[in-house]
Amino acid sequence: MDPPRTEAELDERLSRPTEADIAALADLDGDVLLLGAGGKMGPSLARLARRATEDMTPRRRIVAASRFTTPGLQEALEADGIETVPCDLLDPSALERLPDAPNVVFMAGQKFGTVADPAVTWTLNAVLPGLVARRFAGSRLIVFSTGNVYPLTATDTRGSTETDPVRPIGEYAQSAVARERIVTFFSTRLGIPAAILRLNYAVEVRYGVLRDLADRVWRRDPIDLTMGYVNVIWQRDANAVALRSLSLGSVPPTVLNVTGPEKLAVRVLANRLGQHLGAVPTFVGEEAPTALLSDASQCQRLFGPPSMELDTLLYWVADWVKRGGATLGKPTRFEEREGRF
Repeated sequence: MDPPRTEAELDERLSRPTEADIAALADLDGDVLLLGAGGKMGPSLARLARRATEDMTPRRRIVAASRFTTPGLQEALEADGIETVPCDLLDPSALERLPDAPNVVFMAGQKFGTVADPAVTWTLNAVLPGLVARRFAGSRLIVFSTGNVYPLTATDTRGSTETDPVRPIGEYAQSAVARERIVTFFSTRLGIPAAILRLNYAVEVRYGVLRDLADRVWRRDPIDLTMGYVNVIWQRDANAVALRSLSLGSVPPTVLNVTGPEKLAVRVLANRLGQHLGAVPTFVGEEAPTALLSDASQCQRLFGPPSMELDTLLYWVADWVKRGGATLGKPTRFEEREGRF
């Protein structure tokens, strides 16, 4: 498959629904409200939902709520048929004014900047989920979480499963566990059908672990191998899981690991990217016996394997970097082992 050449073409591919996506949303009643839709994944998720419901009768409203700090994003979403609501979710009056919807996807949160201002991280990741759950107590609720809630696991395993104990490393991960606990409390107390998605790591050509590695290979920067293994999933596939998980809402919440099926060696990924880029990676350090890894077998049993193969992803990312394609400028810091973000 030829790689995308422009951001418009990339956005089209990131939001192209499958028949399974369309069928899943057809089985659900009502509109979809995306909270915190201005981040890395929100715009493509909104477009995917819009395109998946395009021919449905009655017409579904897809509503994206965000502060919309990225110039032009609100207008672009509106042009694609998505209703937008500029909103500071921490403002109780603004939260109350949001339209009701039977299907709510909660994406807001903070990871980077935790060390500099942990109070903001705890407020966004632990306080806000409770406010959202109370406000949308009559809705189905999808809540994005993170694989960082798990400890580092042995690299000779497939990684943590949903039934493994959480042992968060650092304040970001601790606040993510708090988010899950608070959502579980309100789900149980108020009878909210909910699903919690522990994601790591979504990728596309403008950001993600593969983009981080490709940039380092291209610039001839050394690559630290200590965090020697990762999981990744094409962003479109992660967004599809989010929409299709609306049918999984339960009390207490369903918990689902969302990532690719493979445990990927950083050394191998960098070398394969280097082959596409015509550059030889430089490595420092050695692979530790543990890494942040998630076993997403349950997700694949429910929804099937991701649509995007690793070879295609590597080719697309390398091609984009080689041609000077845009970056979001948001490194994942996947190599961080002490939980300091």
